[in-house]
Amino acid sequence: MYSKRQQERLTVICLVHSALVLGLLQSGAVGARRLRGGRSERRASLLPSAPHRQRGDTTTTESFALDFTAVEDNMDSFMTQVKNLAQSLYPCSAQKLDNDMKLHFLENMSVTCNDGTPAGYYLKESRGSRRWLIFLEGGWYCFNKENCDSRYETMRRLMSSSKWPQTKTGTGILSPLPEDNPHWWNANMVFIPYCSSDVWSGATPKTDQNDYAFMGSLIIKEVVKNLLSKGLDNGKILLLAGSSAGGTGVLLNVDAVAELLEELGHPNIQVRGLSDSGWFLDNKQYLCTDCVDTISCAPTEAIKRGIKYWGGVVPERCRLAHEGSEWNCFFGYRVYPTIRRPVFVVQWLFDEAQLTVDNIHLMGQPVQEGQWRYIQNLGIELRNTLKDVPAMFAPACLSHEVITRNYWIDIQVKGTSLPRALHCWERSLHDNSKNNKAPPKGCPMHLIDNCPWPHCNPTCPTIRDQVTGQEMNVIQFLMHMGFDVQKMAQQQGMDPSKLLGMLSSGS
Repeated sequence: MYSKRQQERLTVICLVHSALVLGLLQSGAVGARRLRGGRSERRASLLPSAPHRQRGDTTTTESFALDFTAVEDNMDSFMTQVKNLAQSLYPCSAQKLDNDMKLHFLENMSVTCNDGTPAGYYLKESRGSRRWLIFLEGGWYCFNKENCDSRYETMRRLMSSSKWPQTKTGTGILSPLPEDNPHWWNANMVFIPYCSSDVWSGATPKTDQNDYAFMGSLIIKEVVKNLLSKGLDNGKILLLAGSSAGGTGVLLNVDAVAELLEELGHPNIQVRGLSDSGWFLDNKQYLCTDCVDTISCAPTEAIKRGIKYWGGVVPERCRLAHEGSEWNCFFGYRVYPTIRRPVFVVQWLFDEAQLTVDNIHLMGQPVQEGQWRYIQNLGIELRNTLKDVPAMFAPACLSHEVITRNYWIDIQVKGTSLPRALHCWERSLHDNSKNNKAPPKGCPMHLIDNCPWPHCNPTCPTIRDQVTGQEMNVIQFLMHMGFDVQKMAQQQGMDPSKLLGMLSSGS
């Protein structure tokens, strides 16, 4: 499109542009104290999540790494100014940025997906950044030949790399856009597709005797090794993040990743964990059913069978704490006390996946009184297991997974958004490294809702009726579930109209 000389001129102009933006950044950071508000639109929960936002194929000729971490407040106004400046310089805006992550297969071809196809990862490098975010995808698991065969027929992309696309667009905390991802947008982004069906714990290859490979823990290690030659060797911070089974995978692997980097001669890379929707309880099901598949099987029984089938590996400190019953290490509140690296836990108090394995199905017939009590007790149990976790974010919402959702910046607990809480956690770790043990003032990072019902937090993701597709507010949702306002108000010792008012306002 441009000659070499034109490209050089464009590069010079864009460098000047970047300098102007940096000047704007510095002026925008001074005196900023107001928390950035969330956007009005939120989606998801009881319906399958919409496909990730897609962007057309683009090309890039130059990229410039900026760190916007310092801009904590007035982000909307700040980004508007930046965009206006960018659009005023046509030659720069004519150079489209390639924001997609690109597929790389592992150099070690012996570490594979379930069916023996090569495992891999998606990468978007950020030149100049020493921060790396490695994300572990979720997607349940299988624990015997029968349900693994069924999974292979119905969800093959979670067991094989044969049809993986060449690029992937990051969303939520993987987004390269600062308005969607205010503190991590400029990191080196890595997405590891889940194709091992073993909660990222297995270390067993495919053989004539084994129909499937289960190599989740080895895939993570091989990805880290491959990234060292792509800039991770000069990294400062590595955040191992994941959702659902990937969130549990973070708890199982964060120490192992840190220890691997130390063994390879990189002890100064600070490894941290971010576990989203992977803090499951080994509680008793509401209704006990036969252990046929991952949906019907009690959580403890499924993991007991799975860890044997996968040749599952658990952290050494947890293994020693639960010798002979290593399955305990798959449950957050049991493995967390044994983890040495800092971990931030994100967990919906009324997690849909947890309710599913507990045989509570919320759509269809109104919820019975016994089910309603069970749901409320689940919230209480989760609160109790999280009370000693110093860095956590637990909204009273009915949902599953959040950090890669487009609405992840909108959810708040006690007036603090999830990106803000994560930033406070990072600041506390930075201060601790300087022997300043006091948490940052006005910067909360232990956030848990106190209200007792699903979706009593007004910032929860919007719920839609599965039949009509219509949005439901919290009162409509509770009524749909068979919530008895008169009875609940009587139990709480208040007037029914007052209770309705509190629910409407999210109190």
